Amino acid sequence: MEKGRLCRNFIGLQFLSGKNLGACGEGGAVTTNDGEIARKVRMLRDHGQIKKYHHEVEGYNGRLDAIQAGILNIKLKHLPGWTEKRREHAHLYNELLSDTDGITVPYEPAWSKAVYHLYIIRTPRRDELQKYLSEHNIETGLHYPVPLHLQNAYADMGYKAGDFPIAEKVSNEVLSLPMYPGLGAEQQNRVVEKIREFFQGAEVANK
Repeated sequence: MEKGRLCRNFIGLQFLSGKNLGACGEGGAVTTNDGEIARKVRMLRDHGQIKKYHHEVEGYNGRLDAIQAGILNIKLKHLPGWTEKRREHAHLYNELLSDTDGITVPYEPAWSKAVYHLYIIRTPRRDELQKYLSEHNIETGLHYPVPLHLQNAYADMGYKAGDFPIAEKVSNEVLSLPMYPGLGAEQQNRVVEKIREFFQGAEVANK
């Protein structure tokens, strides 16, 4: 980047209750260093109005209410600590699962620092493992089981099964394990214990 030149960009944030920084309902924000983007976003969030009763474009009613903003303002102060807890939990999962065959843990490049909104493993036996964990009262999630090119919303683009084989393969293998700041080491150990039990049982059955 040239000296003294700003990179024009923006970042969209979602404050859904399950996110790392979540409100008690819906909410979102956009950050940008581009004045024109900021102007357009302000219009879009307020029915496309450039000023009251003057609509330049068709917009939305995306104005964050004061109660949600107040909750987020308080929670924002705790976010760094919560993020560090998530990272600690992820590292413990990585350590506990390191010798478990049949599991691929998340990859974190050396140049990045993941915040672990989700902790997602991969296994070809995803559905069977999820069922086994559910039977032992361990909740998991699928993020996400249907790749975009196979969603009905994008059917008009003409893609079919097989067009994006890697996305399709991964969508059949991903499984989100429990992850939140208050997760305890004892709970993580139990999750991993049941994962090991599942694969050890499969090995015995195949002998």
